[in-house]
Amino acid sequence: MTLDTLARDYVRLVLEIDAHESGYVDAYFGPEDLREAARRNPRERAELKRDADRIKAALTAKVAAGDEQGQRAKVLLANVSSARFRLDMIDGKRVSFADEAERLFALRPVLKPLAAFDGALRRIDTLVPGTAPLSERVEMFRSRYSIPDDRVQIVMEAAIAECRKRTAAYIPLPPGESFAMELVKGQSWGAYNYYLGGERSLIQINTDLPVSIGSALILACHEGYPGHHVQGIYNEQNYRDRGWPEYSVAPLYVPAAPLNEGGADFGVELAFPGDERLRFEMDVLYPLAGLDPEAAPAFDALRAATAELDGALLKVSQMQIDGEIDREEAITLVQKYRLASRDVAAQSLEFDRKYRSYVINYSVGEALVRGYVDRHGHDAASRWAAYVHILSTPTLPADLRN
Repeated sequence: MTLDTLARDYVRLVLEIDAHESGYVDAYFGPEDLREAARRNPRERAELKRDADRIKAALTAKVAAGDEQGQRAKVLLANVSSARFRLDMIDGKRVSFADEAERLFALRPVLKPLAAFDGALRRIDTLVPGTAPLSERVEMFRSRYSIPDDRVQIVMEAAIAECRKRTAAYIPLPPGESFAMELVKGQSWGAYNYYLGGERSLIQINTDLPVSIGSALILACHEGYPGHHVQGIYNEQNYRDRGWPEYSVAPLYVPAAPLNEGGADFGVELAFPGDERLRFEMDVLYPLAGLDPEAAPAFDALRAATAELDGALLKVSQMQIDGEIDREEAITLVQKYRLASRDVAAQSLEFDRKYRSYVINYSVGEALVRGYVDRHGHDAASRWAAYVHILSTPTLPADLRN
């Protein structure tokens, strides 16, 4: 059985899993009749599990035999293994946070105790002086940097345009690719990219809570350029131009997730190295938002300090998902280590409730991508080339450690 045949079997398997768990497939741009067949007549989960085991056995043999497309076979095997475990989760199976992450994303997070982040809180305390609780002081400080509702669209459009320009300087973008944006409410996430195929994406930005000026470039790079929109273009090219069927479908829970989310988070650093991000915000985004550019350095200093707390939030997610703390305790801890209001803390826990160990893909994935690019890129061109290598070749999280 050829690798392409096994890849097509994998695509059918994933599309039918989506019929049992709506939203499991994040994007699909293969033959529409295949998706419609999966929706109309999906196999029972027990049969899907048997088929996944069959595909895994065939791929294991190919990897062991040193198939000429060994790396592609290895990644496809990890994808099928992830899908097989997701079927168990749909049927109610639960394992620890770390085990779940490893089995879905081929990446086991190493988490620090919360006490390891208390030094960062003390440093932040010096940046936002006062007598009120630190979370309240930081929340009040951040509120001065919210984009007025009637200016979110124009600020985001400017941010997207700049991210696209900087990405296009190093990554050839196909003619006609496009990226549209909508403002929405009532979601557990802050923003979402829907890659539609045909080199087109739709980004939705959740405006339930105020949009910070500091998140404009993050969202534009993460969801657009060089993040999820560009990642979708490369997936489609791998499918269309290289003839690899498995790239026609993008499950949400897959070993590529740490590379996709981590790479998208890293995108702003790649596109705006050094102090270029702050300069662009001061020169362009702050004036468009009607905010004082002279206040930007103080916000940038707080942003850098609070980034150290990402690991603490991941630890809180693990503690809640593993049942070590209840929801109220989790909200209190998120308020403390995210330095946010109760509403913001509660919204972030809604994401955890829905997506569970998916949260590792952001900070842990970003560290992997950054480490790989730092080791392989010594100037702007080589750093972008290292990033493109991740997008364009079959890659697992463990491969980025080399």
